[in-house]
Amino acid sequence: MHRVRKSRWRLLSAVVVLGVLPALAATPSAAAGLLPSTPPTFQHELLAKATPDECFDGIGQPYPAGPPCAQGQAKVNQAYVWSLARANNRLWFGTGANVNCIVGGTTLSRPNPRLNDDYVCEYAESQVVRQNPTMPTNVGDHRHPRAYVYDQSSRVLTEKTDDIKNASADDTSRLRRTLGLRAGATHQGVVILAGPALGQSVNMFAFDTATGQYLGSTSFAKYGNIRNFVVADNVLYAGVGVGANGREGGYVLRWAGDRTNPFNFVEVGQLAAQVADLAVHEGRIFVSTWSAASGGALAAGSTARGSGLIGNLTGSLLGLVGIKPVEEADPGVAGVWMSPPLAEGEPGLTAGDTGRWKLVWSASSYEPDPIIAGTYGLGALMSYDGYLYWGTMHVPMKSTSKVAEVYPPGDEVEARALLENSQRAVSIFRGKRFGTLLEDVDLLYGEAKLPAYDATANNGAGAWEYVSTGHRALHGRIGFGNIYTNYTWTMEVAGGRLFIGTMDWSYLAKDLLPDAAAQMGFRDAAKGLSSELDPIVIDPALYGGDLWMYESSLRPATAVDTKGLGNHLNYGFRTMLPDGANLYLGTANPMNLRTDPTDGVPEGGWELLKLTPAG
Repeated sequence: MHRVRKSRWRLLSAVVVLGVLPALAATPSAAAGLLPSTPPTFQHELLAKATPDECFDGIGQPYPAGPPCAQGQAKVNQAYVWSLARANNRLWFGTGANVNCIVGGTTLSRPNPRLNDDYVCEYAESQVVRQNPTMPTNVGDHRHPRAYVYDQSSRVLTEKTDDIKNASADDTSRLRRTLGLRAGATHQGVVILAGPALGQSVNMFAFDTATGQYLGSTSFAKYGNIRNFVVADNVLYAGVGVGANGREGGYVLRWAGDRTNPFNFVEVGQLAAQVADLAVHEGRIFVSTWSAASGGALAAGSTARGSGLIGNLTGSLLGLVGIKPVEEADPGVAGVWMSPPLAEGEPGLTAGDTGRWKLVWSASSYEPDPIIAGTYGLGALMSYDGYLYWGTMHVPMKSTSKVAEVYPPGDEVEARALLENSQRAVSIFRGKRFGTLLEDVDLLYGEAKLPAYDATANNGAGAWEYVSTGHRALHGRIGFGNIYTNYTWTMEVAGGRLFIGTMDWSYLAKDLLPDAAAQMGFRDAAKGLSSELDPIVIDPALYGGDLWMYESSLRPATAVDTKGLGNHLNYGFRTMLPDGANLYLGTANPMNLRTDPTDGVPEGGWELLKLTPAG
């Protein structure tokens, strides 16, 4: 592997700008040529926050009693508000614990114990593993999730976890095996909180929205993941994955339950990959997917642009204008799928619609490097101002590790080139009139060219080269101008505005970048100790999750906040719910050792926030 010429790629400032962004343009709004005359302002309020729930006294050591902790230090395991739903003036939500440790051990396959001032991941050294020998070591930091309800009128937070535990031994066991309550919905008087579980299944827990009574739980052995629900034409739908972390395809489920039978679902869509998010647009349901690592059954009718005359004409027209058409469904590549029209149902989608979904956009139609394309996930979708908006997802260092597996770097300089060229940030798209001759897809934030590795270049020695994506961004650069903005986590419309909650991994990068270089065997590639390499330095001004907003489809997005809404350890906005012009947000903050309120550093653990327009 050979790096691109150093003169072209040398880091230009103390803020690391990886190779995909050799020189940042002006701010996205200025670059697009449209500046709002009076940008709106907002105020936020902290409604609730995770509190310490354990004591830590060293990797592999028994956990002392507490908190309060007479020995060791306080630790807060609950990291994410992973699901959020609203009914009867109450917010219901479920959490996920130590999620960054779980991702590091599973998605990134690096279950190496890690300890710093911010967080600890114990993996095989965890007391949980030592006391439960059958526990997989890559999820050794697992703690069961918790369920809460927040009353908007009384402003009282009530934990509902014990309602589950006290119901029966089966309920307790099911909760303890749930990795996190990742999806939530309220419909027809029922709250459902659901999430993936150890053993490749999905667990669901239900409550009565009016009384708060616990209604029971169940497990779905067929499914391996769940992320979101959506209500369309007064029908509740869910998206799931099959197999471990949804690696063997996905389904769209229609809820056919009620208060007496809250876990009755019917399959109404089968897709090539697991479902990430769902949205209603143009009388259909659209879903985003994550790539499947090990294939999966293809849904019938999965050609991207349709079949027959319209599909052929559309593909030909796209080729004439230089836009790459979406190919047939590839379970290894994330995409956007479209349901049949909802009006054809009884009402809505039925079991007969299972094979009638069509792929309308694929990450491979934008990303020129096929290995990196396979690491894309797709995140939030939302219908706004006549368009369907969606964005990409990039697990930190996943693309780098995948490229390194196929083309291992030969020295420190090549390792650095790999670090700089293989990383991606979010790209934001919108589209309308899908499946017709007038279909229109725009790139809003992204790149006209991206680095792709050509193994045949330089007489077979290989090189990174810029390759066209087939698009030109209307509003700004990849990641809204920040290479560390890596997840399009959630979208909601509130007060006529489209809000986009993202993850910004800059705070984690100071540890993960050197770790990734060391994993490749080149510890100094990120530190820059070689005379040929500048050190990778991350500006603390980047720390904290980023919240963006569209006021109109005619203007670029503007930043509501880029510092975690008052806590830079909030590295992302994981969940959002609108309430008129107001917005409720649940954060992701896995800094489990940041629990000292007197040390001058914000505290770790999830936060529930309310965002209100000022004035």
